Amino acid sequence: MLKSSIRTIGVMTSGGDAPGMNPGIRAVVRAGLAQGLRVLGVEDGYEGMLHGKFRELGPRDVGGILQRGGTFLRTARSMEMKTPQGQRQAIRNLNNAGIEALVILGGDGSLTGGTMLMQQGVPVVGIPASIDNDIYGTDMCIGVDTALNTIVDAIDKLRDTASSHNRAFIIETMGRACGYLAVRAGIITGAEMVLVPEVETPFEDVVAMVDDAYKRGKAHAIIVVAEGASIRAQELAQKLEDLDLGFDTRVTVLGHVQRGGKPTAFDRYLATRFGVKAVEFIVSGQFGVMTALDGRDIIPVPLQQVISKKQTLSQEALAMARILAR
Repeated sequence: MLKSSIRTIGVMTSGGDAPGMNPGIRAVVRAGLAQGLRVLGVEDGYEGMLHGKFRELGPRDVGGILQRGGTFLRTARSMEMKTPQGQRQAIRNLNNAGIEALVILGGDGSLTGGTMLMQQGVPVVGIPASIDNDIYGTDMCIGVDTALNTIVDAIDKLRDTASSHNRAFIIETMGRACGYLAVRAGIITGAEMVLVPEVETPFEDVVAMVDDAYKRGKAHAIIVVAEGASIRAQELAQKLEDLDLGFDTRVTVLGHVQRGGKPTAFDRYLATRFGVKAVEFIVSGQFGVMTALDGRDIIPVPLQQVISKKQTLSQEALAMARILAR
């Protein structure tokens, strides 16, 4: 028995894609159908919403997508959605399609858009999906574990060739404003140094580390740099080469490979739990919230709180990376 009067829901993915979005969509669709709801998919994110790109989803439409990276509904960013005119058009299209509540899988910008719709009367539930793990209120976002495993695999392989050629490898990860991936990858792979946007690292500190590593007889040096760090990877490599500290220097920019690939078991399960819980929130009449992992539990966190605060980098993890690099 439904506690709310909602009978038709929409589900969409928005912003940067994240491994695990497909399992999340699948869970929303099948959990919704189990509750007697009609489920429509919004294609191409907010851009698709502005152009009325909706499709009805049944159980077979989401079959065989658990193991697929990306999002079969596709995703896009929309500047028009930030305008009052764009928001009015989006709401009109939702009403015309009969969508009475919306589940949005995405990052900070996507959830901000959802909050704007919520403030104008659209019932919204958000699901955090961001490989940077930069969304406030949840211990983990969809896609983080898969991206981290991709980075670790790449660094492990680069370490092999770095040791063979006595090289310093500078590896750039995603993270324009958040160093989560870089720090975790640095700890897990035993990197000699990690550079993140949250902490400005003097170039002299990097030089001292590389020089010390060579003098102590290390066969390689691994430096993990988040893309938003104050020292850019290419610039850093050139400066180290000019100083001739003993290692040949190479740069590897991992780029969008971090967004792809089969979602890990952890991401599939987390996304599934988020999707089922999002439907539960809708059925119980809980709107304007985001599903969040709190320890082992999935809890509702108000969207307004999510978008008004920033997830901070763990200083404990950063200190651990420094200690273990010695």
